[in-house]
Amino acid sequence: MTPIFIIDRDRVERAIMDLGAIGACAGTGVSRTTFSPEWVAAQELVGQWCRDAGLAVRMDAVGNLWGRAEGSAGGKAIATGSHIDSQTPGGRYDGALGVIAGAIAARAVLEQAGPPKRPIEIVSLCEEEGSRFPSAGFWGSRGIIGTIAPEDPERIVGYDGVTIGEAMRAVGLDPARIPDAARDDLEVFLELHIEQGPMLEQAGTPVGVVTGITGIRELRVVVHGRADHAGARPIDLRQDPMDAAAAMIHAVIGVAKEMGRPAVTTVGRILVEPNFPNIVPERVEFTIDSRNPDPEARRQQYARQDALLREIAEAAGLEMTTEVFGALDPCPCDPEVVRVLEEAARAQNVPVMSMPSGAVHDSQQLAARSRIGMIFVQSKDGRSHTPAEFSAVEHCAQGIEVLAGALYRLAY
Repeated sequence: MTPIFIIDRDRVERAIMDLGAIGACAGTGVSRTTFSPEWVAAQELVGQWCRDAGLAVRMDAVGNLWGRAEGSAGGKAIATGSHIDSQTPGGRYDGALGVIAGAIAARAVLEQAGPPKRPIEIVSLCEEEGSRFPSAGFWGSRGIIGTIAPEDPERIVGYDGVTIGEAMRAVGLDPARIPDAARDDLEVFLELHIEQGPMLEQAGTPVGVVTGITGIRELRVVVHGRADHAGARPIDLRQDPMDAAAAMIHAVIGVAKEMGRPAVTTVGRILVEPNFPNIVPERVEFTIDSRNPDPEARRQQYARQDALLREIAEAAGLEMTTEVFGALDPCPCDPEVVRVLEEAARAQNVPVMSMPSGAVHDSQQLAARSRIGMIFVQSKDGRSHTPAEFSAVEHCAQGIEVLAGALYRLAY
C-alpha cells in the first residue's frame, strides 16, 4: 500500500526561517550570492539537514552540494533540489524552498518507507540567479551536464571584479576539476519552486504541476539616428531613433498581447545617447525579453517581432542592428513524470492544476541528462525577486507532500 506522507508544518517554517536568516537583509529579504560567506554558511546548513536525514553529503567540483541515500537495487538516481543563491536582494523562497523541500521530503520518505530501491539524491545548486556572476548562466546545473567551457572560470567576471575561478578557489574549489562535476547517472530530476506569478493564487489552488518550461530569447536592439537641437530642428526633418524605438517597443509588446497567454514580452533596459532633455538622441539601445513555452508559437512570435522591427526602421530611414545575447529553447516536462506528480497529488489529497512555467529554471538545463518534472507552490500576489516574496507554510507543506509522494513512486 502506498504511504501517505504528512509533512510537519512547523519543520517547514523553521527551515524557511533558518535558511532565510543567512544573508538576511531589508526586513524579509535575503542577499546570498554564490561563493560568498553567506553562501558557504547556507550550504553548511543544508548539509546538516541532509546528514540529519541519513544522507551521505559531498560537494562537487563546481560547488553543488549533494546528499545521497543509496538504493538497494542500484541504478540511476532520483534527484530533487533547487538553488540557494538569491537576487540582491531577493526573498526567502525563490530556489531556497526547493532545497528545503528536497531535504524534508527525503527525510519523510526514508523515515516512513525505509531504504529506497533506487538511489535518492538531494542537490543544492549554485549560481542560478547570476546575481554575482551575470554571465555564469546556471553554473551549477551546467556543471552537471558538462557544458562549462575550459576558459569560463577566468573569463566570467562578477560585479565585484572577481573571476568565478578566483571565487571558487577562495572557498576551496579547484576550477581545473570542473569536468568532474558532470553526471550521467540521474534518471529523474524533480524541482519544487515557488510559482513567481499569480496563476495559482487566482485559481485558488495551492500547488501546480508544470507541463513545460518557457523558451526565451533575449535580444539587444540598437537604433542609430542623428543628434540635433530639440527646438531648432523641425520635427519632419529629424532622424530620431527614440521615435522609432518607441514604435518598436509598442509593436513587439503588442505581438505578445495579441497572441495572449502564455506569450510574454518585456523591454526592461533602455540606454539613450546623449541622454539629455533638449537633444534629439543619436542612439537608442534597448533589450527585448520574449518568451513562449510552445515551440511553434515561439517561432511565430519571434518572426513577427523581427519583421516589425525591420519595417519600423526602414520606414524611418534609420540604421538598426540586433544581437541575440541569450536564448533557451522551450523544455517540455517528461509526460510520465508529470503523470507521477499528478498521481502523488491525488493520493496526498492536494489540489493541483497543470500549468506552464513562465520563468526559466535549472531543470531546463538538467533535461539534457535526465527526465524532469516541476512542482509549483502558490506565490502571494505573484511576487518574486523581491523581499516581499511570500508563500504560505500550508501551501509549501502541501507541495512537499506531493514531492514526497513522487519520490516514493519513482524510487521505491
